[in-house]
Amino acid sequence: MTKKQVVPFQDGNASMKALLGGKGANLAEMTRAGLPVPPGFTITTEACLHFFEIGNRISEELFEQIETALLQLEKQKGQTFGNASNPLLVSVRSGSVSSMPGMMDTILNLGLNDITVQGLASLTNNEKFAYDCYRRLMQMFGNVVLGVESYHFEQLLHRLKEETGVEHDQDVTSEGWKSLIEAYKKCIRLKTGQDFPQHVYEQLRMAVEAVFKSWNNQRAQIYRKLNRIPDEQGTAVNIQSMVFGNMGGNCGTGVVFTRNPSTGENTFFGEYLINAQGEDVVAGIRTPLAIAALQNEMPAIYEQLFGASKLLEQHYKDMQDIEFTVENNKLYLLQTRNGKRNAQAALKIAVDLVREGVLTKQEAVGRIEVSHLDQLLHRGINEEAIKVVMAKGLPASPGAAVGQLVFDADTAAEWSRAGKTVILARNETTPEDIHGVIASEGVLTSRGGMTSHAAVVARGMGKPCVCGCEEVRIELHEKRMTAGTRSVKEGDWITLDGATGRVIIGAMPLLEAKMTDELLVMLKWADEIRTLKVFANADNPHDAKIARQLGAEGIGLCRTEHMFFSPTRLPVVQRMILAENKEERLKALAQLLPMQQSDFEGMFEEMAGLPVTIRLLDPPLHEFLPNLEELQKRHAQLTYEKEGSDKERDELANLLCKVQSLHETNPMLGQRGCRLGIVFPEIYDMQIEAIFRAASRCIDRGIKVLPEIMIPLVGHANELKILRELVDFVAHQVLGKDNLRDCPYKVGTMIEVPRAALTARQIVAHADFFSFGTNDLTQMTFGYSRDDAEGKFLTHYVDQKLLPHNPFQVLDTEGVGQLIELAVNSGRLVKPSLKTGICGEHGGDKESIFFCHMTGLDYVSCSPYRIPLARIAAAQAFILHSVAIFSDVAIVN
Repeated sequence: MTKKQVVPFQDGNASMKALLGGKGANLAEMTRAGLPVPPGFTITTEACLHFFEIGNRISEELFEQIETALLQLEKQKGQTFGNASNPLLVSVRSGSVSSMPGMMDTILNLGLNDITVQGLASLTNNEKFAYDCYRRLMQMFGNVVLGVESYHFEQLLHRLKEETGVEHDQDVTSEGWKSLIEAYKKCIRLKTGQDFPQHVYEQLRMAVEAVFKSWNNQRAQIYRKLNRIPDEQGTAVNIQSMVFGNMGGNCGTGVVFTRNPSTGENTFFGEYLINAQGEDVVAGIRTPLAIAALQNEMPAIYEQLFGASKLLEQHYKDMQDIEFTVENNKLYLLQTRNGKRNAQAALKIAVDLVREGVLTKQEAVGRIEVSHLDQLLHRGINEEAIKVVMAKGLPASPGAAVGQLVFDADTAAEWSRAGKTVILARNETTPEDIHGVIASEGVLTSRGGMTSHAAVVARGMGKPCVCGCEEVRIELHEKRMTAGTRSVKEGDWITLDGATGRVIIGAMPLLEAKMTDELLVMLKWADEIRTLKVFANADNPHDAKIARQLGAEGIGLCRTEHMFFSPTRLPVVQRMILAENKEERLKALAQLLPMQQSDFEGMFEEMAGLPVTIRLLDPPLHEFLPNLEELQKRHAQLTYEKEGSDKERDELANLLCKVQSLHETNPMLGQRGCRLGIVFPEIYDMQIEAIFRAASRCIDRGIKVLPEIMIPLVGHANELKILRELVDFVAHQVLGKDNLRDCPYKVGTMIEVPRAALTARQIVAHADFFSFGTNDLTQMTFGYSRDDAEGKFLTHYVDQKLLPHNPFQVLDTEGVGQLIELAVNSGRLVKPSLKTGICGEHGGDKESIFFCHMTGLDYVSCSPYRIPLARIAAAQAFILHSVAIFSDVAIVN
C-alpha cells in the first residue's frame, strides 16, 4: 500500500466522495467553506478494502499515517492525545459512500482512560461531565469493539439509577459515574476475559479496526442488499476532535433538516437536547425538544445554525440533514448529508427547488428515488371506521399500516416469512433491528423523536412510523403494550397512522391513495424527458381504466387466460377441454366467444386510441382442471368406500382419465402457448374472432382501436408463420374491407424461448413486434423453475453472492439481456421499424428499465400501480444515458 490513505479535512473536497465516503467528503467541503467544523481527518475507503485484503488488520504503514495525521490534529487543537493534563479526545465514525444511517459503528470520547479522565475533569472543572464521558466511551467501546451486548451495560446503569433514586442520566453524580465505571470494567473483564484498554493508541487501533469490520455486520449487509449498495464500496473512517454537548446547561446537541422530511415543507425542522451527546438524540434514548425552542433558549446559536443550514442547502442543492453540537455557547457542525425523506416530501422538495431556481427539471427528476413512489399509491385510513385511538405519538413517516403486533425484530421477521403482516413496536429501535423493520408494515416506538433511528430508517424505506409515543408502555416480558386503561398483546391487530401519529386498536379498512399535485408535476416533467414508452399489464377493463389514469400509453400485455378463471366461465372452459371431439369443443367455444368479445370491447373502450396487446391462450390446459391428486383421492373414496352413486363414480372416472391424459411431466415446457393453438386451432380461432368482433363493434361506435395480437411461446419461425396466417384469415372474415381499413392491427410474438431470440432474424419475417416475456425467458435461460428456485435455493445464491440479484426481480443483463439485445438487433436488420418491448415482471424495475432504454426498446409494460415509477425511471434512464454520451464526446474532443 503506497497511496496516501489518510486525508485531513482541509485537504479533501466533495469530488472525493468515492475515496472519503459521504461523511468525509462533506466534512472536507464544510471545512473549506469556513464553517465551524471540529478538525479531523478521514481514513479512506481504499484503506478499508486493503484492511480486508490483508486479513482484517491495519498495516503498520497505515497506522503510521494515522499517527502523523493525529500529530497535525494535536497542533490544531492545542491538545495531546493521551496527555494527562490536556487530553485530546476524538470520535471514530464510519462514513460510507452511499448513505447508510445507523448501519455501521461509531465510538465517541476515545482517548479517555483512568488518567486522562482526571485531566479532563480538571481542565473543564467539571468532574461529573468527565466521568460521564468515560462511562459513555466504556459502554460504546465495550459493545462495538469488544462485543459485549449493550443490555449488560444498560442493566448496570438502570441498577445504579434505582439504587441512587435518580430518574435521568444527567442527574447521576460524579461519584455515581465512578462506581458505574468500575462495574463496567468488571463486566468487560467477565464477558471478554480482557481489561478495558488503558493505552489510548491501542484504543484507537482497535476502534478503527472495529469500524472497518462493521462494514460487514449483519445490519449493514441487510441494508446494502435492500438498497442495492455494492459491497465493494467499503467504508471510510472519520476521526474528529470531540466537542461536548454534555458539559452543562449552556451545551447541547441536535439534528436539523433544512426542510421538513415528512412533508417537504420549507420550514426549519429538527430537535435538540440540552446537556447531551449526539447519540442521545439519534438513538431515541431521550425524547428531544423541537428546534424552534432553541430560538428562545439560545437565540444567537439558533440564528447561526439557521444561516449555516441554508448555506449548505444552497451549496448541495438539496435538503440537508445536519448534526450539531453546542459547547459552552459555541456552535459546531459535525456532519451534513442529503436528508432521508419519504416519497411525498421528496417530490415536494424537488418541485419547490425547481420553482426556486435551484434545480433544473432534469436534475429534479433525476434525484427521485423511484422505489419509494409505491407508498404514494398505497391506501390511507378510512376515518369513519376508527373507533379506538389507543395513543398518539410523533408522525415520523406518513402512510397507513395494518398488522399484528410484535415486540422484537426476530419475531417480526419470522412472522413475515410465515405470511403474516406485522407492526413492530419497540421502546426504541437500534440498528440491530433493521431486519425487523424491513419485515414490518410499520414501526412504533415509545421513545425517540422525529430524527431517531426508527424515524430515519422508516422514512428511507417509505414505511409508516410513529415515534416518541410516550403514552404507551411496552412490557417486553409480558409481550403486552398498554396506554392508560387500554392494553393489547402480541398478535393483536393494530393500525398505525404515520401522518398523524395515531395508534389505533384493530385492523382499520384503508382507502385508495390519490395522485398528489407534486407527483403529477414530476410525472409531467418525466414525460417531457423520456423516450421509452410505458404500457400496462392489464387483464380486464377495470385494470385498464386504472392504468390509463396512472399514465399508461397502451396495454403491453393482456393475458386472456385470466379471463377464464371466473366462476361463471370456468365450467365452460372445462367443458371445452374435456370435449371428446371437435364438435363438442366448438360448442363450448361458442359459449366462450361472447364472453371474450365483451372483455375485449371493454378493454378497447378504456384504451381508445391506444394499442392493446392481447396474448392468446398461453398456459397448459390442465391448469383449468381440478387437481389430479384430489381427484384420485376422491375416486378412491368412491371406489373402495362405496360412497356416492354409480353416476357420480362414472363421471369422476371419466374426468380422472381426461385429466391424467393431459398430465405432463414438465407442463411449462409442454403443450402450451402456440403449440396449443397449432394442435387445437379452433381455440385460437375463437379468441381471434372475439378480438376482431369487439374491434368491429367499437369501430362502429366511433372508438379508435389498435389491437396487437401476440402469439406466445414461439420457438420456430414456422410456428409464427402458420398462426399469423390464421390471424389474417379471421381478420378479413370478421372485419371485411371497410372495417379492415379502420383497424390497423399488428401480429407479433412474445420472445420467451432462447431459440426464438437466437433465430429472431427468421422469426421477424412474420412479426410486426417482439415482446420479451422476461419471466419465462429468465426461467429457460437459467434453467430455473421460478416457483422451485425462489423457494429452495435462489435466496441462498444471492446471499452467497453467486448471483448479484434475484434474476426474476432484476433483469440478468449479462445472460438474458444478451439474448434480448441479439433479438432486437437481428430483428431490426430485417425490419428497422420493428416495435420491441418487455412485458415481464421486470417492466417495473428501475435497473431493468435502464437496460431497456440503453438497448433501444420502444416500451416497457408493468402492473398498473407501478406505472408512475416506470415513467420516472424511464426519464432517469434518458438523463443518465445523455450524461454518458456527453462524457464520451467530451473525452473524444
